[in-house]
Amino acid sequence: ENNIVGVVGVAQDVTEAAKHDREVAAMANELRQLVDTANAPIFGIGVNGDCNEWNEKLAEITGYSRDFAFGKPLVPTFIMPHLQNSVHHVLDQALQGKETSNYEIEFFTASEEIRYLLVNATTRRDAEGN
Repeated sequence: ENNIVGVVGVAQDVTEAAKHDREVAAMANELRQLVDTANAPIFGIGVNGDCNEWNEKLAEITGYSRDFAFGKPLVPTFIMPHLQNSVHHVLDQALQGKETSNYEIEFFTASEEIRYLLVNATTRRDAEGN
């Protein structure tokens, strides 16, 4: 007969790991705030070319909110037609790890003006460095 006589608890002290996780989250929050409030326009795209970063300064310059920009293809939505092929090329190169500095891009604005932005196309990597 199987008589239950009690419970055995096996525990692990995760105090340090939890502390580390809180520190990493605080640092990520601080970096997010830095990007959001930087005095320079910052945008990001994923491998498909859709906007996944759009800070407050870029929203101010272009008149397009982050909510509007997120998920939209950067080049056909925001870049002047005569530059779209070359901008695609620069961004594709960055997605392959070949970065470009001081590249001029002409952005459409919500008020149908053109804003000239000098851009550094920098590769963004995941946590494993890929």
